[in-house]
Amino acid sequence: MSKGTFFTGQPIFNQVLNFIPRSMVKSVARELNADYYCKTFKTYEHLVTMLYAIFNQCTSLREVTTGLLAWDQRIHHLGIESHPRRSTISDANRKRTAEVFEKIYFGLLKRYQPLLPDSQKRSRKNNLYIFDSTSIALFQEILKGSGLSKTDGRRKGGIKVHTLLHAKEDIPTMIRYSAGADNDAKYLKEVQLPAGSVIVFDKGYRDYSTYNRFTTEHITWITRHRDSSVYKIRERKAVNEYQKQQGVNTDWVIELGHSHSKRAVKVPARMIGYADPVTGKKFQFITNNHQLAPLTIANYYKQRWQIETFFKRIKQNYPLQYFLGDNENAIKIQIWCALIADLLLKVIKQGTRSTMAFSNIVGLVRLHLMTYMDLKSFLKAPEKSLLRKIQQRKNELFNPSLFPT
Repeated sequence: MSKGTFFTGQPIFNQVLNFIPRSMVKSVARELNADYYCKTFKTYEHLVTMLYAIFNQCTSLREVTTGLLAWDQRIHHLGIESHPRRSTISDANRKRTAEVFEKIYFGLLKRYQPLLPDSQKRSRKNNLYIFDSTSIALFQEILKGSGLSKTDGRRKGGIKVHTLLHAKEDIPTMIRYSAGADNDAKYLKEVQLPAGSVIVFDKGYRDYSTYNRFTTEHITWITRHRDSSVYKIRERKAVNEYQKQQGVNTDWVIELGHSHSKRAVKVPARMIGYADPVTGKKFQFITNNHQLAPLTIANYYKQRWQIETFFKRIKQNYPLQYFLGDNENAIKIQIWCALIADLLLKVIKQGTRSTMAFSNIVGLVRLHLMTYMDLKSFLKAPEKSLLRKIQQRKNELFNPSLFPT
């Protein structure tokens, strides 16, 4: 019987890994000295192992190691020379800095940014950025969590992921981590944007000095008014009948900041009062832009919901309920690897022109991670590709005899 060809080629996982240039990973590892005193489990092997855990939704180190052992004859395709032990992965997650994976993510983002999907044709999203954070609960207080302790005195930890999302590409362009109980506002200082950008953020990011910096740098900022904020009304602009029908009820020129001290930061701004015509819910938006129509300001802020959808996608499709390490560095590594996996699948979905939902693609890749099949044709027509593979296998196994028996 001839040698079967259904183990030829590359497994789907390896085809996904081909989107990560090994030279780039080696360059990052060399720059950060990440492979110092490391003979076998180097940065690339570490990255492949973590991506296997992410795609396969492993919830423990044992699942990772036994899963790789089960594919003993195939892992050489992945660039792994030997199976990592649980202790090896644990040590690497503790010692190898998470900055390595951060640089790999941004290196891949720079490489594939022109190929990212642009399903949003509205020009408004071209220069729109959304800044917000999401909290991830931890089963122990590695990082101080927010909220009250339990009755027995125990409390869970929590990590906040502060994310700057480019609305057009639906991809993070800046990530910062903090304890769940940490104050959000200080992370707004780190946001750097090109002139002409529009940034939308929640009212928790109140930093008057940064508001003024954005104005100086010709960046439009939009947020919501906090009840505790002090302001003075400098001018009440007229609101026409059409604007009132759309939900706009006030348009004021204001000055944020109290007068208790000469050193207090003052912010010239504009406040838009808006009531949603459908729900009736009332909002007060604050911005430094005096040219845009009031309804445009409200619509910009509505698009902030996109980042909530992004957080939901990351948490639902990748294993961020359980972490493969009990230290801050391991948690950051796993989050960066989830973002790398998400970026790769977005690029692959765009390249294959697949019409499937993103969650379906994640599920198919997970189920067929070690299947030998062309990734592009598989994602275009999964059932047809599998049936064709089965028929091919039958044809190979059928070996007619020259003489009747």
